[in-house]
Parts: sequence; C-alpha cells; structure tokens
Amino acid sequence: MQGSEDAPKQFFVEKHSWEGLRDIIHSSRKYSGMIVNKAPHDFQFVQKRDESGPHSHRLYYLGMPYGSRENSLLYSEIPKKIRKEALLVLSWKQMLDHFQATPHHGVYSREEELLRERKRLGVFGITSYDYHAQSGLFLFQASNSLFYCRDGGHNGFIASPMKPVEIKTQCSGTRMDPKISPGDPSFIAFINNNDLWVANIETGEEKRLTFCHQGLNNVKNDPKSAGVATFVIQEEFDRFTGYWWSPAAPEGKKVLLYEEVDESEVEIIHVPSPALEERKADAYRYPRTGSKNPQITLKLAEIKQTILGRIVSTQDKELVLPFTTLFPGVEYIARAGWTRDGKYAWAVLLDRSQQRLQLVLLPPALFIPVVDDPARRQENMEAVPESVHPFIIYEEVTNIWINVHDIFYPFIQTKDDEITFLWVNESKTGFCHLYRITSFLQLEKISKHCSDCFKKTNFRCPIKEEVPLTSGEWEVLARHGSKIWVNEATKLVYFQGTKDTPLEHHLYVVSYSAPGDIVRLTKSGFSHSCSVSPNFDMFISHYSSVSTPPCVHVYKLLGSDSDPLHKQPEFWASMMEASGCPSDYIPPEIFDFPGKSGFQLYGMVYKPHNLIPDRKHPTILFVYGGPQVQLVNNSFKGVKYLRLNTLASLGYAVVVIDGRGSCQRGLKFEGALKNKMGQVEIEDQVEGLQYVAEKYNFVDLSRVAIHGWSYGGFLSLMGLIHRPNIFKVAIAGAPVTVWMAYDTGYTERYMDVPENNQQGYEAGSVALHVDKLPNEPNRLLILHGFLDENVHFFHTNFLVSQLIRAGKPYQLQIYPNERHSIRCPESGEHYEIMLLYFLQQHL
Repeated sequence: MQGSEDAPKQFFVEKHSWEGLRDIIHSSRKYSGMIVNKAPHDFQFVQKRDESGPHSHRLYYLGMPYGSRENSLLYSEIPKKIRKEALLVLSWKQMLDHFQATPHHGVYSREEELLRERKRLGVFGITSYDYHAQSGLFLFQASNSLFYCRDGGHNGFIASPMKPVEIKTQCSGTRMDPKISPGDPSFIAFINNNDLWVANIETGEEKRLTFCHQGLNNVKNDPKSAGVATFVIQEEFDRFTGYWWSPAAPEGKKVLLYEEVDESEVEIIHVPSPALEERKADAYRYPRTGSKNPQITLKLAEIKQTILGRIVSTQDKELVLPFTTLFPGVEYIARAGWTRDGKYAWAVLLDRSQQRLQLVLLPPALFIPVVDDPARRQENMEAVPESVHPFIIYEEVTNIWINVHDIFYPFIQTKDDEITFLWVNESKTGFCHLYRITSFLQLEKISKHCSDCFKKTNFRCPIKEEVPLTSGEWEVLARHGSKIWVNEATKLVYFQGTKDTPLEHHLYVVSYSAPGDIVRLTKSGFSHSCSVSPNFDMFISHYSSVSTPPCVHVYKLLGSDSDPLHKQPEFWASMMEASGCPSDYIPPEIFDFPGKSGFQLYGMVYKPHNLIPDRKHPTILFVYGGPQVQLVNNSFKGVKYLRLNTLASLGYAVVVIDGRGSCQRGLKFEGALKNKMGQVEIEDQVEGLQYVAEKYNFVDLSRVAIHGWSYGGFLSLMGLIHRPNIFKVAIAGAPVTVWMAYDTGYTERYMDVPENNQQGYEAGSVALHVDKLPNEPNRLLILHGFLDENVHFFHTNFLVSQLIRAGKPYQLQIYPNERHSIRCPESGEHYEIMLLYFLQQHL
C-alpha cells in the first residue's frame, strides 16, 4: 500500500446500500433486456421464381418481435429493386398466427432443460427449426410438442400468418431433435425416451425404430440409447444429435444412420433435483477423467413402405464386425452424416487422447441385419462382398490436440475410385485453414470378413492431392457451428475468418479450383457473423463493434459474372438497426502488448467514468482464460458484459486480457495449456495488468480484484493462490477446483489422463493448494449454482471442506435453483448486486 507523502491518492467508490445497488442493477438490466437476443438468426433464403413480382427472396428466420418475450418463426420480403437514397428497413412478419411456443409457465421437460443448458440457450419460444426447401415444410418443437407448417416450396408463398399443425403422438414424454426426411418430407424422425422413432405427417402413422431403452425410472438399469448425443458429446464436442437421414431414398426405402450408446460402465453421479421440495436427487451418467467412457457403435435403421407411404417393415442393421474391431483405438464419434448422393455414410472419429482424427466413409452394404441366430449372422457376414469395407479418406495427427470442427464438404463423385472434398486442418500449420483434398478409394485386398483380417487391414486411402486454399498466421472459423458456402458453378468457397485481424471476424471468398486472391466481403472496423444465400447473390451480416451495438444488414453481390470472385457487396436493406446505448455507456478501449512468452497479447480496458487526474482507481480483472473462448475482440460488449460498464460507471477500472490458452490465435497459442492448466494463464493476466498500470495511470495495483465464471472462476482462485500480493480479492463463480472430478472429453483433451500427468493434475487443482490462500477475511467469495450438472457443486463442496480444514476464511453464495449458467432473472440480479456489494465493502 502507498504510504509516502507524494504517492498518488486513492479514489474510493461511493458505498451504496443493498437497495441502492439493486436500483443500479435494475436500470442496467432494463437496457440489456432491450438488446439481448433481439437480433434475427437462423436464416433461410428462398428465391422467388415469379419474375413479375417485386421481391427476389423471402427470408425466413427466428427472432423476437418488438414487445414479445419469446422467439418466433418470422419472415421478410427482400425487394428486387431499392431506392438508394432511403434506408430500407425490412418489416418482420409473423409466420404463425397467435401461437404460444413456450410451455405453460415456462416449464420444460428435463431433456429440454438439459439441452438448453448444453446449447447455452437463454431465449424462450421456438429455438430451432428444420426446413425442407422443395416442399416448403417447417418442423419445430414448441409447447412440449411438435408442429409443422408449409410455405415457400412448390406450393408457393402464403401471405398471412398461418396456424401450425400439431403432430399428434402416442408417445409419452417429450419428442426431441425432430428432423424431416430429405428424400420424402412426409416422413419425420425424432427421439423419444432415448429411442429413435419415425412418423408420417400425412397419414399420422408413427413407428418406433429402435428398442435400446426400456423406459425404466432407474438410470442404473437402463444404460442404452439410440440416436442421442451423450452429455460429453454435447458439452465438449458441440454435437447435439445422434442420428442422420440419408438423402437418397431408393424406391420404397428410407435409411437413417444412428449412434447406439451403452453407458453401463459410466459412473453415475447425483445432482439435487430442481424440485427441491421433493428432496430428490437426479441421477446422471458422468464420465470423470480417467474413468470409462460409453461404448459406442454406428447402426442403420431401414424403413420399407408402400407407394402410399404406409410403413411395411423396419429393419435394424449393424456393422459387419464390431465397431472396436473396425476402428481400434477410437473413443469418440465427433461428427457424422451422409455424402450428398447418399452413396456413403461418413464419420469423424477421434481417439481418447484427441490427438488422432480419422475421416471415414462407410458404404451402407457394410451393415448387415441384426439377427439373434449366430449361424444366420455368419451367413450375412459372408454375403458382404470383399470390396465392401470402410475407407479412411483423411487422417490428422498432432501432439497438442485436435479441435473438432464443422467443415466437411464432399463433392459428388465423378469417378468411382476417388472422392474430392473441402476440409479444414489446424494441425498441419498450427492455424486452421481450408484445403481441397482428393483421396483414392482403394486399399490392399482384404481376404474375407474375419476379425483378424480386418485387424491387419489399414483402411487408409492414399491422398492424390491436398491443395491449400488459405494460408498464413490467421484462422478460418470452423468451430461452434461455423459454416462454409460452396458455389460449384463458379468454383468459389465463402468462409469466415480472421485474415485481417484476430479481433474481427469477416466473410471472405476464394476460388477452390485455382486458389489465389482471398477477397474480403464485409466492412472492416466491425466483427461480422454471416449467412450466404443459396444462389450466392446475397449475404446477411450480423455485425457490431465495441462502440456500435449489433446491426443486421442484407448485402447484394453485384458485378460481372465473368469475374465472380471480385463481385462487390452493396448494402441492400436492413433487418435491424443498432439500438441506442445507455446514456452512461462508454465502450472499452482495446490494447495490445508483447508478452514475455513471445506472443502479442490483446486486452481491453473500461476506464472509470468519473476519472480524476492523479487518482488511483480500484481495478477489476475480469477473466475467462480457458480454451475455445475469446473475450477481447471488436464486437459490442453490451449484450453479455454490460455489468463491466456498470462497474466502470461506479468508478472501477475494468481490465480483460486474452492470454495464452484462448482461441482464434492458432494451436500453439491455445496449446500453451497442454498438460498444465492453471500454470501459465495467471502470468499473462498479471503481465497485462502491469502493462495497463503503466499505460494508464489510474489503475491502482494495490487494489485489484479478479473475477470470472467457470474456467474464469478456476483462474480467480489460482490468482489468489499464486499471486496474493497482486490480487486483493477473488470472486470465483462455479469453479473447477479438482480436475480429477471433471469430465473425460474436456479434461483429457487438455490434461491427458491422470496417470500420465499426475503432476499437472495436482498443480492445477486449486482445492489441493488452499494452504497458500491468504489468512485475512473478506478476500475470497465463491458463488455456485447448487444444481450445476456440468461443474458439479461437489467442486465447491470439496474446496470449502479443504478451506475449513486449513482454517482459511471464505464467503460462499449458493444459488439453489441454478445450474452452470444463471438463468433465472432474480438469481442473475442477486449475483450482480452481490458482486457490487462485496467489491465496495472489501476492495
């Protein structure tokens, strides 16, 4: 602490009563409610064929109309011509007539509630839909049921809101993950009670396809599921489905690929039930790091039907040999689907360490009928031709880890013995880039279908060519649902990336046949999230900057068809204009500095609004710091992080730094955490703090609080343990306190299995280092949702028991009805008041 006469004076934040802080939070939340989740998303362009009409496209999307509290299915008309001098704001039109999409009292089934948690959904109403372009069929979940309506297909367009049709069912329980059959839109599939079903929406017929689940109320005795992505696959691999319709529908037959999962060897954990008055606990399968994962396989479900669409029979088919025999060492099916002609199913397979990836093609003939009789099974195996086997068309190996992505675009085959596809690879150069790859579909001869022959066979196909389409020290965006758009007529691929700066996402286009120029289509000075129309004449951008709230604009690509790569985007119409900022909003300032690690690091600072020259202000370091997240970029921070502006308005300086381990900076930067989570991140945070203190003279290094949630909660504890001289207080939300208790998919990717990295697990588990925490009271506040089924409350429980054993002071705030994310507005408000109160009293 400063003691000398000439030391700068400290600025003290005005202390408010709890009620006073509540008023401050109320007014800031009122504003965030105006801009949060209001932007339209999930766009579907449908071109209008009528040449005489004034509109070129009808645009469907999900959005929250003015005055509404729930997401709805909407549409807008895009005009063919516009008046240049006037800003055209498209009107949002309701597709559905007076439709209540949120279940009564907002009560979701357990499956829906957990899916909302996995997808981090904050909105109510319709949160996703499936669309079949040829027939104009929309299918969606709402009010604990399934509904459909039609617009924009071969039946033309409807002008007024319509009543959606509810799809009746004999099933008990929620129908999840509904999907339209691409080959015949009268058929849909869905998951009910962990099994796969189909229904014909024309005839009302429905049929259960799989019989994995027995419908017992006991998780222990009912461990199998079909077509369902398990907890780890959803949470750590961003795959939310477990089944895929084949696009091909051979006469009278439909085919689905699905994942069958057996979790009998996966540990069961108990989390308190949301119905607290029942005093029950919910049981979950949760594979802790180093323990058993589920057993997995891929299967086919075949449906035969009459000309009128009646289901005649269904057949379950399994791989000719066990999954583990065909793909030894594979632990996770990260992605799956079908090639566009339905000739092959495909899957992205990962080993347990997530350091080897295989992209495989599976011919449907590799699957044989499931029969009980071993002799008949042997006959079926022998009937499979020698030429039928899997093809590993691409393989990636790294000594860091593989970040699973969503970009695989197989072209229709022009030769039977080769396949060409677009793919992104990060391990080759350390940065995520696009490649055009051609693989030969040929291997050494295999004798007969016996386990030993298959074990000796490597299904790897030779690569004919691998052409990089992009390169350099920047990233093509490929994770978290990022897409590419491929125009086969002009041989161009549109993608999003960080070529100009790691702080902004832009839409780019490059030729995949003759790679060269990479053309940026979005305007610099903003970060964009884009969607391109199917005929590549338009795109939509949802964009913002630190100082501009989000806008959603439609752009038309104009120029000569002889040079499609260099078509120029022209602003066409607006879907949404930026809302006004709160009167006290001051955007953060972005800075960068050379880290001692050799990397340039980026940060942002919210300056205190009431700056007084030569006064030192209390400072908050807001942190996440873990993989797959980037906090510092040129996008509007008011939506999720308005509280940081509120803190600045009260007189705090707020600093945010993306150190090593955060994403969008390449694999080496993110991979600095390999086997040592919690050991490198605090160095970068402290360096950043010291840089800010030198650059801006208002930062008081004697009064710094560190605060974050989840990985940020873990690092807040790490900061107080390792640098108690730097951090006066730590406020840790939902922290992982012992890595041995976290899940396989995440922990092993970054930390390996415990027996290979005992030292890393011990060094990175804060609960084992409580002796290093300060002995003064009011320096540690822990917050946690009691029902958290991701970072279980066990973590805080264990930490607190260690704190008590070591005689260390702490404060604990529990949210009894919250999971990992705080969802209930009252809990969110309480957390924000608690944060402000603790800081004003103790920083």
